[in-house]
Amino acid sequence: MNVLLTCAGRSNSLVHYFQEALGDRGLAIACDASDSAPALAAAQEKILVPSVDHPDYFDVLVAICRERRVRLLVSVNDLEIIGLARYAAHFHDVGTIPIVASPEIVATCHDKWAAFRWLRAHGLQTPDTYASLADARTAIARGVLRFPLMVKPRWGSRSIGIEVAENQRELELAIEWGKIQLPRTILAKISQADPEHAFVIQERIEGQEYGIDVVNNLKGQYAATLARRKLAIRGGNTDRAVSVIEPRLEQLGRTLGQHLAHPGSVDCDVMVTDKGCLVLDMNPRFGGGYPFSHQAGANLPAALIAWANGDVPDPSWLRSVPGVLSSRYDSLMMVDRVFPVEAAGVRTSIQTIQTIQTGQDASDRTIREVSFNLGALR
Repeated sequence: MNVLLTCAGRSNSLVHYFQEALGDRGLAIACDASDSAPALAAAQEKILVPSVDHPDYFDVLVAICRERRVRLLVSVNDLEIIGLARYAAHFHDVGTIPIVASPEIVATCHDKWAAFRWLRAHGLQTPDTYASLADARTAIARGVLRFPLMVKPRWGSRSIGIEVAENQRELELAIEWGKIQLPRTILAKISQADPEHAFVIQERIEGQEYGIDVVNNLKGQYAATLARRKLAIRGGNTDRAVSVIEPRLEQLGRTLGQHLAHPGSVDCDVMVTDKGCLVLDMNPRFGGGYPFSHQAGANLPAALIAWANGDVPDPSWLRSVPGVLSSRYDSLMMVDRVFPVEAAGVRTSIQTIQTIQTGQDASDRTIREVSFNLGALR
C-alpha cells in the first residue's frame, strides 16, 4: 500500500515515520506546491502539485491517488483540511482513505467561537470566550472578565495574529491592528466568512500547558491519548516537551474522541490548572507535537497502516513511555544540486520530478515523469 502526505512542506519526520512503518510494503509519497519543500527531498517519491487555493487542487490529488494506488492520505495543513473533508467521498471512490474528520467537525475545530460553544455544550472546560469587542466590554464592566486577555483570529493557524491585552486600550488596539494585519496573512481568505467577527477575545488561563493527540481508529472509535508536557514553545510550535501519562488528560482525550468521532488524530492544546483541564485549541489533523510522542515510543503511522489493512495494531504503538524529554533542533539538507553550464554567467538545474499534466478537464489528467527546469540562476 502507498501513503500520500499532502502539503508536506517541512514535515520530514512524518515522511520518515511512514517510510519506516511501510518498510518494503509500499511507498511514502510526498507532494507540495513548492519544488524546494524539504519533505519532497526526503520522500521515496515526490510530486509537484498546484497550490491549495488552485481550483483543480483536489482533483489533482484524486488523480494522484488513483494512479499511484494510494491507500492513506495524510495532511498537516490547516488550510487544506476543510477542502479535504468536503472532498472525502471522491477519495473513497478511488480506494483512498483520507485521514480527515467530517466537514462539520473540521469547521467547528477551525472556528474558535464554534469550538468554544461545542466544548461547553459537551460539558468540557475551555476559557471564557467572546465573539465581539462589545460583548467583551460588557463582560469586563460586569466584572466577569478580567485582564489580561487573549485576542485571537477566529479562524486561526500557527499562532498568527495572537495578541495579549493588559488593559482596555490595548484590547482595542489589538483588535484594530488585527483587522489591518489579517488580510495580509494566509488567514485572509478563510476570515472572509465573517469579517466583522474575525477575532475572538478569550480569558488568559495560567497553568501548565500540555499537548495531546486524541487517536481514533479509522471507524472513528476512540483508541488512545498521547500526552506531553510542554517545556518550551517557539513560533507557536512545541520546541521541547516530555512525555507523560496523566489520567485526567486520558479521560479528556477519551471524551473528545468519542464526541468528535474522527478517524486518525486530532491535536489539542490543553491547560491544566487547579480547577481542571481546559481545552485551548483543537486541530483536526496530525499535529506538530506528535513527533514528541513518537520519540517516546508511540507509532501512530504504523497503527494507521494496520487499520487500513484491516489488522489490529500492536498495543505498544498507541502508548508513549512517560518521562522521555525531547527537543527540536535546527538542521539543513540539500534539496537539489545546481550544476554550472557553459552559458556565460548562467547556471541551470534540471531534475526529474513527478508532476501533473493538465488536460481539458479533470478526467484528462494523467501522471508522468518529466524533466522539470528550475530555471536560470544568475
